[in-house]
Amino acid sequence: MIKKRYARDGASCTVTFSIQAEQAEGVNTAFVAGDFNNWSRSSLPMKRTSEGGFEASVKLDAGKEFHFRYLLDDVRWDNDWHADKYVQSPFRDAENSVVIV
Repeated sequence: MIKKRYARDGASCTVTFSIQAEQAEGVNTAFVAGDFNNWSRSSLPMKRTSEGGFEASVKLDAGKEFHFRYLLDDVRWDNDWHADKYVQSPFRDAENSVVIV
């Protein structure tokens, strides 16, 4: 699930990425990787929620689309099934999640 909170001037948006408990079952670590952080596998760690999922927030420029995926336990890539849309990944036979802010 993705939550968006826009700045008063509308120039930026704080996006909170969430992995629900069902998707996080058996997962120990989670990161958000996307074109907004050069697909870093470690720069945006997600914190465990009290419900058993994961969550992380990042401030992004408004008026843009950002591709992203979740990296679970440093081995499994997963999408956000509540993303605004999905696009074909140029690097593998998979799709990227997209958030539009």
